[in-house]
Amino acid sequence: RDQLGAFREGAGADIEILLDLNFNYRTEGYLSVTRALDDLGLGWYEIDIYDPDALSLIRRSVRTPIASCESLFGLRGYRPFFERQSMDVSIIDVPWNGIWQSLKIAALAESFEVNVAPHNFYGHLSTLMSAHFCAAIPNFRIMEIDIDDVPWKDDIVTQTPRIENGQLLLPDGPGWGADLNDQAIRAHPPREAEPRQYERGMG
Repeated sequence: RDQLGAFREGAGADIEILLDLNFNYRTEGYLSVTRALDDLGLGWYEIDIYDPDALSLIRRSVRTPIASCESLFGLRGYRPFFERQSMDVSIIDVPWNGIWQSLKIAALAESFEVNVAPHNFYGHLSTLMSAHFCAAIPNFRIMEIDIDDVPWKDDIVTQTPRIENGQLLLPDGPGWGADLNDQAIRAHPPREAEPRQYERGMG
């Protein structure tokens, strides 16, 4: 709470702060955390949970908007969350769902008066895919961009996204507006990741 309070003080009242709680808690833990932070005026709590009724309970229990569903697939995965009014903003992973399925999910969200934000935690090609998706829907809310990445991130595409004054400019080239640089990709082959240890979630 102290850290978020410092963020709020430093950013000022005009900057939106979005808090991603991920899969770190169960319902009890989410309620404990969200209630404790509800007076900070955050833009949203991003909560990942697979039970739409539990998420709906959390949403009804706090004033801060709820964003969710980045780990879901297809219309059938999202529909129960819309029907139970489980979130204020629906997060859609465009690379996972594909552009056509993502557009269908966004249309379903619009029918329930829910705004949409793409889950864009990947590279530049995902950013361009997600940007085209955002430009094609009427209920676009905001798009995240992951800036913490490998130093050769820019090398693997022929055109990097252009951002001016906080807005991403849609490329006018064919397709997504960029191609993959096969030579740069071959220069950085995949390697086995170090095993990670996860702490047990609260609640």
